Amino acid sequence: MQSRTPAPRATGRPRSATADAAILAATRQALVELGWSKLTLGDVAARAGVAKTTLYRRWAGKNELVVDAVAELFDELELPDRGTLAADIEGVVLQFARILDRPEAKSGLMAVIAESTRDEVLRERIRESIVERQKRLVLEGRARAEQRGELPPQPDPEEAARTVDLIFDVVAGAVVHRTLVSAGAADEEWVRSFTRVLLLGLTSAQNPAGSV
Repeated sequence: MQSRTPAPRATGRPRSATADAAILAATRQALVELGWSKLTLGDVAARAGVAKTTLYRRWAGKNELVVDAVAELFDELELPDRGTLAADIEGVVLQFARILDRPEAKSGLMAVIAESTRDEVLRERIRESIVERQKRLVLEGRARAEQRGELPPQPDPEEAARTVDLIFDVVAGAVVHRTLVSAGAADEEWVRSFTRVLLLGLTSAQNPAGSV
């Protein structure tokens, strides 16, 4: 099903952050209790205590609403400062895995990814609302590691951007596959092993002259 044309932004009263938060929380609750197929905007509106028209003024349809509800979960991610790049990565990956283990994250993310294979507009919303927003963690981690002298700076902005994209894809892809596809445990032992492999790859990629 294709996404509906986004509704024009209302020119009347400003959006209520409280109402938005209630709607997104109600969406996640409905995902857990009803699942993707049975979730409706009417049910979400009733749970949130708002009119159905309020939802349509904010979201074009169910797909977009679920993306934003899931994206809000990932906004909880923070990069801890544990003193080393390896420890920082382990900390944020463990947070990511715990979020993906939540029922509302599992059902919501898998559903919108499946729908996005037939809907380019939805795919772009996933990129903007989830992928691009969470690349902040990679940028923050690289900057901190460079300050510590753990990674060399990348003066070329285009090359630096490509590196950020690659790191994000590797981390997100591995954790999503581990938790949602293979259904393995992304526990501390797995996260340590993954981080070691990731850092060996980063070191080799950025110091090719030192490789054997």
